[in-house]
Amino acid sequence: MSQQTYKAQIYVTLRPSVLDPEGTAVASGLQQQGYTEVQEVRIGKYIEVTLTTATEESARKQVNQMCDQLLANPVIENYSFELEQLATTVGG
Repeated sequence: MSQQTYKAQIYVTLRPSVLDPEGTAVASGLQQQGYTEVQEVRIGKYIEVTLTTATEESARKQVNQMCDQLLANPVIENYSFELEQLATTVGG
């Protein structure tokens, strides 16, 4: 059966209802530097995961589970991801 390698690009952000003191500090710093057009900054995380599995559906399921269980805190964070197929290998 062939295996496919995927790269997941995962974006984790605070839910809109959660205060973001780090983002507020960055926005203030940018405004002090003359970027007066900046109204709000939200800070998040970017994570790349490479995995090998039989199908894209399986890869998506695994990445969702990783995010729900470890990479994001579902109480205060949202996540989204993009999945890119990198290679296919034939196993035997």
